[in-house]
Amino acid sequence: MYKDNPAVTAVLDRFEQIGIIPVITIDNPEFAVPLGRALVAGGLPAAEVTFRTPCAAECIRRMAEEVPDLLVGAGTVIDVPTTEAAVETGAKFIVSPGIAEDSVRWCVRHEVPVVPGLATPSEVVRAIDLGVDHVKLFPASVVGGTAMLHAMNGPFPGVKFMCTGGVKPGNAHEYLDAPNVFCVGGTWVAPADVVAAGDFATVERLVREAAALVR
Repeated sequence: MYKDNPAVTAVLDRFEQIGIIPVITIDNPEFAVPLGRALVAGGLPAAEVTFRTPCAAECIRRMAEEVPDLLVGAGTVIDVPTTEAAVETGAKFIVSPGIAEDSVRWCVRHEVPVVPGLATPSEVVRAIDLGVDHVKLFPASVVGGTAMLHAMNGPFPGVKFMCTGGVKPGNAHEYLDAPNVFCVGGTWVAPADVVAAGDFATVERLVREAAALVR
């Protein structure tokens, strides 16, 4: 069963251990490996590589093959072809901005960890019906932030949330302290302009600062 699969639970447990998952947009495959190494060196060994650029799959492949200590997955996944492409190139998890039902079903059937995005109680119920109890609150700051999380905790005590959208250094701890949050995601850890400039020293510094928030 999907939720009892050790490979699935191991990835989700790793999310919780890392705490802050860097959300990455990268448009140069040559930067994938040094970026991955900077994330590991800084203390947040994970990357949600968004499918917002044509080279996302290639970047995932390079990270998966050449940075073995990095937990790399795919974000902004909204259909089955993208899901398949991501997994085939080495993605260990799938994250979506909404409940992409066909993609979620594919992941559950193939026992690939998937974290679908949602913003309402009705969508939480839909995720549960699809077999998923680790979901993403997005955009977190717009839909109520920690107040929404506390409201969700009563009717859905078994559901855990990843929070993205408006999460930043000044409020990350508020989300991480919520009892039903298993991690947060953020672009501030590896800003797209810093990555595009190939400034991996700055990325590593930002990652170290973010990792300190978790500790």
